[in-house]
Amino acid sequence: MYLLEDWTFYLWVKRRCFPRGWTPCRYPLLAPGHRKPLPAKRGESREEVASRRIWKSSSYCKASTMLKRKGSGGFRKRKHDNFPRGQKREEKENVTPSSPLMTSFKSFQLELDTRHDKYERLVKLSRDITIESKRTIFLLHRFISAPNGEEILNESELKLDAVRRKIKQVAQELIGEDVYQFHRAISPGLQEYVEAVSFQYFIKTRSLISVEEINKQLIFTAEDREETTNTTSSSHDKQLHTWSLKITPVDYLLGVADLTGELMRLCISSVGNGDIDTPFELSQFLRQIYDGFTFIGNTGPYEVSKKLYTLKQSLAKVENACYTLKVRGSEIPKHMLADVFSTKTELIDDDGLP
Repeated sequence: MYLLEDWTFYLWVKRRCFPRGWTPCRYPLLAPGHRKPLPAKRGESREEVASRRIWKSSSYCKASTMLKRKGSGGFRKRKHDNFPRGQKREEKENVTPSSPLMTSFKSFQLELDTRHDKYERLVKLSRDITIESKRTIFLLHRFISAPNGEEILNESELKLDAVRRKIKQVAQELIGEDVYQFHRAISPGLQEYVEAVSFQYFIKTRSLISVEEINKQLIFTAEDREETTNTTSSSHDKQLHTWSLKITPVDYLLGVADLTGELMRLCISSVGNGDIDTPFELSQFLRQIYDGFTFIGNTGPYEVSKKLYTLKQSLAKVENACYTLKVRGSEIPKHMLADVFSTKTELIDDDGLP
C-alpha cells in the first residue's frame, strides 16, 4: 500500500488532474466514511493510486456540498440561489425613479429627515433653556447677601423672559406635532425652567408655585399682519396667533425635586449671613414636599423614585442645620456657623442616609 508523503508530488497531481479553481478535499487520501486510506489495486503505479484517491475525495466533497444545499437539514437555502447572477443587476437598472414605489419611499425618507432635523433643533433649544435657567438660579442665590434684593429679582425676571422666548421657539417647532414624540428632547430644559421659576416664586412668596400658574406663563401671542389688496383700496388685517406649551406633571415633579437641593444651599448660605429664622422655615417647607413625594411612592414615574433619595438627603442636611442652631447656637459664634454646617454636610454626603 502506497502512502503519499511527498508534498511536492501532491501539488503535481493537483495541477495535473484538477481544473483551475477546483480545490480538493483537505484529506485527499481518505475515502468517504473510511479512516484508512484506500488500498492500491494490482498493477497500479504510484501516480495512478494518488490520482484515484484524490479524485474520489474531491468528488465526495463536491457531492456532499450539493447535498447540503439541496437537503432540508443542511445549510439554509438562500433566496437568491434561484436567480441568475446577472438578473439582479438588470432589475436594478430597470427600476424607474418615477415608479409609485420609489416615490412613496422618497416621501418616507423626506419625512424621516425632517423629523430628525426637528428633533436636533429641539435638543439645542433645550440646552439653551437649561443654561439660562441655571444662570437665573445662580443669580437668585445672591438675593440674601445682596444689599438690594429687588434688583436681583428684577434681573432674574429678565433672564426668565429670555428663557420663555426660547420656550416660544419650542412651541413653534411643535405646531401640528405630537408633543410626546419629542418630549425626550425638551424634558431636561423644561425641568430646569420649573426649578428656576419655583425658586424665584419661593423667594418672593415663601410658597410653592403650581403647575397651572407655570402653564399660564407659557402662553405666547404675536400679531401677524397680512396685506390684502382690493380694487378700490388696500388695508392691513391683524391676525392674532397664539402658541402654548404645557408642562407635564412628570416634568413638574422632577423640577420640584431639583428645587429641594437649591433650598438646601439657600439654608446654608442664609446661616452664614446670620439669618437664623430661614433654616427653620425651609425645614418645614421641605418636610411638606417630602411628605408629598412619599404619598406618590412607587406608583409614580421611575425618575421620581430616583430623585427621592436626593430629596431625603437635602432634608437631612437642613434638619441637621436646624438642630445645630437650636442646641448649640449659643455656643458657636455666628461667623463660624457656616463652617460648622459645611463640615457636617460633607460627613452626611460621605456616610449617606440609613
